Amino acid sequence: QVQLVESGGGLVQPGGSLRLSCAASGRGFAIGPMGWYRQAPGKQRELVATITSRGIGNYADSVKGRCTVSRDNAKNTVYLQMNSLKPEDTAVYYCKATTFIAGDEYDHWGQGTQVTVSS
Repeated sequence: QVQLVESGGGLVQPGGSLRLSCAASGRGFAIGPMGWYRQAPGKQRELVATITSRGIGNYADSVKGRCTVSRDNAKNTVYLQMNSLKPEDTAVYYCKATTFIAGDEYDHWGQGTQVTVSS
């Protein structure tokens, strides 16, 4: 069983910064790509950023230049540094990890962490 636990969300003023963390726990798996998605009220879940196991990042156009995704493979943890936050960044942010177990691929999701950008 793989569990993802997110942390770091909260209330921040426009122009502020937040750093989200997501740690994967469990045994007997290898982690492939990890990433962050978000879902605002009344909207579909959308990709924010992903990162391969080798550290290659990919970003949604809406966050390019403002967000940086990184990971620590030794800790099975992925991070999302968000700068210059805007009210439209307000959403529940979900961590996703793809694991490989006995040759099969599985996607896992965290429980989500709320990010609210407001003055």
